[in-house]
Amino acid sequence: MDALCNDELGLILNWVDPEDRKSFSQVCKQWCVAEGRNRSCIRVLELDHLPRLLTRFPNLVTFQTSVSISNADLALLAQRCPKLEVIDLTTPVRSFSVVGTRGLCTLANKCPRLSKVVLRGRYYKIEDDGIVSFITLADNLKHLNLELCKLVSNETLRAIGSSSSSISVLNLAGCVNITDCGLRFLTNGSCSKTIKELVLAKCHGITDSGVSLLQKMCVLEGLNLTRCRQVTEVGGVAISAIRTLKKLNFAWGPKVTDRTILALAENCLNLEMLNLRGNGYVTGVGVRAFLSHKRLQSLDLRYIRIYVSGSDLEDLALACPSLKSILVEGGWRKRLLREMQESTLSRFVRFN
Repeated sequence: MDALCNDELGLILNWVDPEDRKSFSQVCKQWCVAEGRNRSCIRVLELDHLPRLLTRFPNLVTFQTSVSISNADLALLAQRCPKLEVIDLTTPVRSFSVVGTRGLCTLANKCPRLSKVVLRGRYYKIEDDGIVSFITLADNLKHLNLELCKLVSNETLRAIGSSSSSISVLNLAGCVNITDCGLRFLTNGSCSKTIKELVLAKCHGITDSGVSLLQKMCVLEGLNLTRCRQVTEVGGVAISAIRTLKKLNFAWGPKVTDRTILALAENCLNLEMLNLRGNGYVTGVGVRAFLSHKRLQSLDLRYIRIYVSGSDLEDLALACPSLKSILVEGGWRKRLLREMQESTLSRFVRFN
């Protein structure tokens, strides 16, 4: 084994189970060096060890930490790991840990492959100016998660709309300062041709006017409007014009009715997943709109506040060829056992 070079040991490591890599690195110094050079992902719990870790793992592609990280730490990461593609700084909900925005800009400058950035839960410490500067510099950015970054506002969306990067996934859940104006920046920018997944859950400032603008997003496949309570059937019907949609989440808030569901069934022929959890307006008429739909796979009806009969669900299960599951709350079990054939119920219905 002494005759093996680091590159050959690296090839062997590709066949080693991740849980056994530590044991591999403890065999001898050469194996430890080879394992370090072959490591592409690391999660750091204490940044006091960061300089030593980056020396040992110079070829990192993915870096994760949930603690405060300074400009100096991020600059060091950018210097030591120029091949970095993913940085995940997710923190626990309502954590007040800090991230250095100047350091993020350093990453964007020195890590040209950086394509995925997750800042989820950076509760009050990420502001528009830092994010705007970062977006301007990150030319290869494809995935940006700003969930629960409370100080992010429409200016961030202006920067995204005018940036040269081709963002395909954008998560703005809980960014409560975002309004219809921000969506206008997005839909008028070049990213309207690249965003495939957009999460606007708990963006309480969004109304039908802003949602209607999303018709301009020509490749949008996934849209999450959970708890967007100012959205009504006007916005819902407008969304049905997005014919590329595959996943749509209307849970707990959007006041969409059967009119919206009928429009979705007629126009969104690629729709695979529809979440109506907590809806108080859709009836069996809306459910039956999908009887002849060719793509719908999952329908979430948990905690809806309007009666839907077992015959509605059974007819949907038998007439929609692609359907795999209908999710309902557990309290429906006894009633559906009386109203549906047992074979259909067990095959398609999932109880919460």
